[in-house]
Amino acid sequence: MVRRRRTEALAQLMREHEEAMAGIPEGYETVDLPRPEPGAEDATQELPPVSRRRHAERTQRTQRTRSGFGFGPNLRRAAIGVAVGAAALVGFGVALLVPDSAEGEEVRPAPQAAPTTAPAPSAPAPAPADPDGAGTLREGDSGPEVTELQQRLLRIPDVYTGGAASGSYDTALTEAVARFQHWYGIRGDETGVYGDDTRKDLESRTGS
Repeated sequence: MVRRRRTEALAQLMREHEEAMAGIPEGYETVDLPRPEPGAEDATQELPPVSRRRHAERTQRTQRTRSGFGFGPNLRRAAIGVAVGAAALVGFGVALLVPDSAEGEEVRPAPQAAPTTAPAPSAPAPAPADPDGAGTLREGDSGPEVTELQQRLLRIPDVYTGGAASGSYDTALTEAVARFQHWYGIRGDETGVYGDDTRKDLESRTGS
């Protein structure tokens, strides 16, 4: 219940209210109010009842005001969702504007190791040419050619006396060849070696 001081202004307000309420609508009733006496400031007067419709409207306006200017929980959630979506779109746009550091760079293939090839086997070094000519015979050799040399030297008097045709180029045969070279002036071959010059001279003296 609202209680206010009785003043002349309040009395005037009540008189205007009674004049406005000449036609009382349904749901209202007339209440006799005592006239405020001048100077009676401590007395209070009960105000007329308010209709249920107006009370409901005032309650709704109060709730809207308290909830934040008419924004309910659902509306606030929707606003938050829109703000989050807008922020995500802005971030996506910035990411598209940032140039990709890898774009435009030439992709180079990884260097490949050179194939390792096994070195070709070196060809055997050619035997040094014999200074006494091809087919030269010397001490330590053996075979049918040595036998033929012994037989030819046996035909020359006093060169290979008592020698044997064994097919082995031994010390006795070496001395016999050197003796033949010295006696007949053969200079092209090494001493005691049966080379081309010694062969030609011996064959010419013993026949084919």
